[in-house]
Amino acid sequence: MEALTHFPSLGTSTNSAQGKAHMKQCDLLKLSRKQKRLCRREPGLAETLRDAIRLGIMECQFQFRSERWNCSLEGRTSLLKRGFKETAFLYAVSSAALTHSLARACSAGRMERCTCDDSPDLENRKAWQWGVCGDNLKYSTKFLKKFLGQKRIGKDLRAKVDIHNTNVGIKAVKNGLKTTCKCHGVSGSCAVRTCWKQLSPFHEVGRLLKLRYDDAVKVFSTTNDAVGHSELASPQRHSHSAKHHASPRATDLVYVEDSPSFCRPSKYSLGTAGRTCSREGNCDSMCCGRGYNTQSRLVTFSCHCQVQWCCYVECQQCMQEEVVYSCKQ
Repeated sequence: MEALTHFPSLGTSTNSAQGKAHMKQCDLLKLSRKQKRLCRREPGLAETLRDAIRLGIMECQFQFRSERWNCSLEGRTSLLKRGFKETAFLYAVSSAALTHSLARACSAGRMERCTCDDSPDLENRKAWQWGVCGDNLKYSTKFLKKFLGQKRIGKDLRAKVDIHNTNVGIKAVKNGLKTTCKCHGVSGSCAVRTCWKQLSPFHEVGRLLKLRYDDAVKVFSTTNDAVGHSELASPQRHSHSAKHHASPRATDLVYVEDSPSFCRPSKYSLGTAGRTCSREGNCDSMCCGRGYNTQSRLVTFSCHCQVQWCCYVECQQCMQEEVVYSCKQ
């Protein structure tokens, strides 16, 4: 299984999600043979995959906007071949984005084989009538496991790590699933109450995964004598004895090798030269001790705004000097 962010460029989307147009959309994505078969059988899936790719990339870049590694597309292929903390985040945010996008696509009616969340006492037709179609996380998770597939990993440490981090992403989405209710009745009374499942905004999922990244656990492979196969273990936490290693928690992001500095251009990133930073915040760290340039510029913004009768806002245009800091070469 590869992280969704390992797909090639998104290309140009077609308007039709049926017939040959749908097949073409599936072919444009970097999928395994089995995944392409599933994509072709599921009208609406190709566009949902594209949505998931965009969602994962945008959230990754937002969460790392102030870090040395800013989740740029350059170097991502090389990065995904390693076992860094950044690789762990990419796998997690990719699976989370796909889980989230599939559930939302079901409730929005963009997928033919799924619809609203099938919670007890919530009949789909009534759900549409009330406008409270729940996000179908149950179908999303089930389909995702089928789509990604379960390969035999044996003693392959990297495969175990990738699958573990993929599941961390799915769990992060599940963690944000909430039950929302709406009352119906005369004068706002709650004579009838309709409830449905609703996912948290993806920014909340991204923020949770960034916290998991900050506390990621370095692991190695060890043999469990009780069951006779290898499993992930870490000497860093959850164990009070130096003689015994404990498995990472199901919610921990895990990695197997230390990350590069990302200070200079490499096959993993473009480095930090020219990146803007905050003098009081992250310039020292982001610029890796090279120092930073200071530049002043004039920016225009709306000011002294007033609401005019009846329906528009009138503003003046003001200018102010803004100081920008950027890392030296």
